Amino acid sequence: MRAEYDFSNAKKNPYAKKLKKQITINLDVSTIDYFKGKAETSGIPYQTLINLYLADCAQQNKDVSVKWG
Repeated sequence: MRAEYDFSNAKKNPYAKKLKKQITINLDVSTIDYFKGKAETSGIPYQTLINLYLADCAQQNKDVSVKWG
């Protein structure tokens, strides 16, 4: 290992903006089961499907419609 490294010609990571952050979220069992079922038929991991769905909602700036009852 070198004593010093030269980073003067280093480039920023072009994928840095696409990095993911791990969080904890509470979801209903039925919601998880739904996405796990979709994951089996699509071949995409269920957590990736949830992320894709939420990213699509954010990209389209969808409003949340909640009905309590």
